[in-house]
Amino acid sequence: MSRKTKLICTLGPATESEEMIGTLMDAGTNVFRLNMSHAKHEWAAEMTKRVRRQAIQRATHIGVLFDLTGPSIRTGDLPAPYTLAAGDTVEFRKTGADPTVELSTTVNYEGLMGDVSVGNTLVVDNGALLMRIDVVEADRILCHVKTPGTMGSRRHINLPGVRLNLPALTEKDHKDLALAVECEADYIAGSFVRDAAHVRELREAMKALEGDAQLVAKIEDQEAVRNIDAIIQEADLIMIARGDLGTEVEFEELPLLQRRIVKRCHELGTRVIVATQLLESMINNPTPTRAEVTDVMNAAYEEADALMLSGETSVGRYPERCVDALVRISTRIERSGGQGFGQGMLLRDERQKIAKAAVTLADSLPDARLVVLTRRGVLANQVAMLRPRTAGFYAVTPKESVCRKLSLTRGVRAIKLAFASNIEETIQRVSEQLLKEELVRSGTPIVIVSDILSDHFAANSILLHHA
Repeated sequence: MSRKTKLICTLGPATESEEMIGTLMDAGTNVFRLNMSHAKHEWAAEMTKRVRRQAIQRATHIGVLFDLTGPSIRTGDLPAPYTLAAGDTVEFRKTGADPTVELSTTVNYEGLMGDVSVGNTLVVDNGALLMRIDVVEADRILCHVKTPGTMGSRRHINLPGVRLNLPALTEKDHKDLALAVECEADYIAGSFVRDAAHVRELREAMKALEGDAQLVAKIEDQEAVRNIDAIIQEADLIMIARGDLGTEVEFEELPLLQRRIVKRCHELGTRVIVATQLLESMINNPTPTRAEVTDVMNAAYEEADALMLSGETSVGRYPERCVDALVRISTRIERSGGQGFGQGMLLRDERQKIAKAAVTLADSLPDARLVVLTRRGVLANQVAMLRPRTAGFYAVTPKESVCRKLSLTRGVRAIKLAFASNIEETIQRVSEQLLKEELVRSGTPIVIVSDILSDHFAANSILLHHA
């Protein structure tokens, strides 16, 4: 695989056909995201089936990510959008409370009035509208409009710097989680994760349903940034969700935060996704802006595991061109090298030290390949976090579900292959498969690292084999 950076596409009206899903796979998509903020259950279940069918047709391993809505604060339904001018007063009230001004809407979070204070900034629709809270009462708040714009129904509200007492999982999240488990989702994303306890709560709820998806913690507010180390260590992946995060912090701080979080994920050995507005202009335009090209290049240069497209592929006019753009940009920058954060990974246990030794050996041998034998994918992820430079890095596992759970791991190609009862035969099978797929030539050095137990091959072992 020439491209190491993995790609996530969000499905929506523009890409829901089975033909388009297959086209996006061919273009380079590794994982398809279902945004449960907008998806109906029947639709999400059908999209999962379509992804699975298209992947089987192509004999490839494509993951499905269910992105839970999380405890977001939204405005109520309006008969028509409000056109707001600077200086206008807008009221946000509890359901059932009567309006006291003309520009009034309900809010879905009953505890809002108890969390905010006069003078706090209120942001609507990811920064489209900025307001100042002037009055706080038991059942409503009154806000002064600072920037003109239009406010529609069910618009998202941010409150930068305010500690909100929202639950980790809403009633809707629990229902969506049950569907994700039923559909055997490979990844489940928790939105507005604020601390490690929120990740644990999601994991416990998933396990209670007998699910085994990998959990993505979306970093979207200042509290999550303050608790970033604990969240990184608790989650399977981190998503830097720059939409909401960008409204929570000063915009000039966002690139620095992105780099800091990516670096810390490398150090602590957790995969990381960069998301939101990578190619926003391509929702309507066939080519990216030069600034977008640079943004994508920076994320790939930082050696993030994956990049994610949202509206670009869910509702955009050029979904296939968007994927092609990510492929071209990330492939090009990978040829020039990367930031090298993986060299700073903290080696805290024996498995990680074995992984480091295997990567060092593979990178030191001309034209060597690196193979991880794994039953759960854990060692493959640890090896990947060290960012091996070898031209071929493969994770061999007997389980299709593990192959799909490696679809967001940078640089690795998963191969499904049954393990033999003894290690010698397993290695022979691996060698034959690599030769069959023309991934190696006869005599190519293969560094094999394993954390599986065998009669003649101890856990956490390294072997040098020649094809």
